[in-house]
This record gives sequence, C-alpha cells and structure tokens, in this order.
Amino acid sequence: MPTIVTSQLTTRLFNEYEKTEITFTKDIIHILKMDPRQIYIKCGSSQWPCIINSTSFSLARIIIGNQGGAFQELAKKRDQPISLRFSFYQADGQLISFFISGKIQTIQPYGNSNDLVIVTITYTQRPPEDLILLVGSIIDANTNAVRRKNDRIVINPDTLRKLGIPRKEISVSIDNIPRNCILSDLSFDGTGIIVMGIAQFLKEKKVSLQLEFDEPHEVITLNGTITSASPIEGRKDIVLAHVTLAEGAVPLSYKIHINNFLTTYRRQDLGVRFEGDAPVEPTAAQPQVSAQPQAPSAQPQSTESASAQSAQAASPAQAQGAQSQSAAPSAQTAQPTASAQPQVPQTASSAQAQQADSTK
Repeated sequence: MPTIVTSQLTTRLFNEYEKTEITFTKDIIHILKMDPRQIYIKCGSSQWPCIINSTSFSLARIIIGNQGGAFQELAKKRDQPISLRFSFYQADGQLISFFISGKIQTIQPYGNSNDLVIVTITYTQRPPEDLILLVGSIIDANTNAVRRKNDRIVINPDTLRKLGIPRKEISVSIDNIPRNCILSDLSFDGTGIIVMGIAQFLKEKKVSLQLEFDEPHEVITLNGTITSASPIEGRKDIVLAHVTLAEGAVPLSYKIHINNFLTTYRRQDLGVRFEGDAPVEPTAAQPQVSAQPQAPSAQPQSTESASAQSAQAASPAQAQGAQSQSAAPSAQTAQPTASAQPQVPQTASSAQAQQADSTK
C-alpha cells in the first residue's frame, strides 16, 4: 500500500476510533496473528510477561499475578513511565515487535480472582501505525457491519478480483444436501445465490456456504437461512435465492473482506449498491451517444411506431408488409435466448435435491 494512502488510512482510523476498545478474544488474536507469549510489560530495566486483555488507541489493560515481581514493581513505582510490548507475525512469517510508552492509571482485582489483577495503562504517545492498521481494521469492520449492512456488492469479474475470490461457482449445503450454485451478490448480512430448485420449497431452508478468499488464502463458512427465492425468468427450475446470515455468527474474517472492499473502492466503482440508491448499472449497459446530431423530439419513438408511420404514406399493401416486417424482429427479441440464462452446474446431488424439492 502506498505511503500516502497508508498515512491517510491510519489518520482516519485513529480519529474515528481513538477511544474504542477492543478485547483480545481467540478469534481476534488469530486474525491479527498476535503472539501472546511475546507480550511484555517493562518498567525501568526489567520486563515481565503479561496477558493483554484489551486495547484502544489511548489505553490498554493487562492482567498479571499479584504475587509476582511485575505486580510488586508496578505497585511501588506507579508514577514511573512504563512500556507495553506488542508482537505480531507479518504475512511473510517475520515477527514484528514494538513498545508503546505509557503510565499506570489503575490497578484493580481481576473479577473474583484472589490471584490476578488488571492494570490499566494510559498511553503517553500515539501508537505505531502498524497497531493502528491492525486493530483499526477490526474495529472498522465491526462498525460498518452495522452501519452499512445493506450495501450489496454485485458479483462480476471486477468485483471477484477486488474481493480476492477466485471463482463465482461455489458449494452450498441446503438442509444438509450438497449442491452447486453461482454467487450473485455479497453483503455484511447475507448473500445472493443462483441454484437449481423450486422457489417455494427453498424458502426458510438452512444453508451453509463455503467461500474461498485469496490474500490471505482461507475458506470461510457462512451459515444462514433462505429468506426469499424467485425463479429466473424463463426457467422455473433455477432460482435466485437470498441467504440471510445468522445474526451474531458472521465470521470476523468475512466482515473484514467485505469492509476492505467497501472502504477501498469508491461509490461509482462497478457492482456496488448502496441502501436507498438505484442499482449500479454495468458500464457496458450505458447508452451509446451518436456522433451525428439529431433533431430533438418530445418523445422517443420505437422501431415499430416508426415503421407504422412510414407505412401509412405507402399503399395499404405496402403498409401491411412494412408492419409485418417490423413485428418480426420484435417477436424475436422478446424470446429469451439460452445463452442469456444462467447455467448452474448440475451434479448427481443437485438432481437428487431437485427431485426431493418437487416431491414435498
């Protein structure tokens, strides 16, 4: 990422979430690639290992034993400057560590424990950009998962590449029956899929999807329920279904992927729909402006009406011929072609699921 872009991003994250505190759960430690064995509290020339409980961009909370040297030293020298060491693994596997200076704010018993205390440390310097980017990305993803939950990303080759999804064909399990489907759109709270089946029998079915992402490479499982389903035009056996993800069970890594896309690319980029806005049309669908000037008209005329007007000036036989010729291409364009319909790969399990739907 360019230095200017990184600086702008860290400034935004720091200003928006300076006081927002994040607790280090197992999931967050895994996503951040933090090494909890390399977290230390330093006072004077000595340092001790500690448990990092939470942090914001202005303070941190650590847990230590009340019988060890760290507690004895910090309790005696509460006014002395201290430093908290963080350690994270980078994408190349190298360990990066840094200290953040601070001072002790409070020392209190940890919950109902008689052996542990929680120490609140106020930072006396702005945290390094590495910490702001790592922690800020998680806070930003959780915030936007609520604020922008209805923003939908329409799946096309450009959005697949920007999301880091290798292909739109994915595996899905509907009521424990495996099927193949095509990814239609993504959002914080749900996905759209094109799948073989009968619309009325797919509603309210439990669904489990497998989404593959690159950079970093991971396969994320999404669980939800089909809340709406409608057949594709011209095909009663192919359905466009919307899967609403289980509230409170959306993986954090999935939120980060969606948030990175929505915050990196601008509103006019391909395939992004915003709540309350009209759907974004692909660039290829925009009308082509003719190079030759045309006289302004009050209302646009269709091909059929233009042919009928020109036919009125001719003989009745010629007019009848002109109208029949103009109606022929209109009838042809009204029929859907096979290539315009989505082709969902059908496996033995897909055929079995379709038969099961029809018999219900």
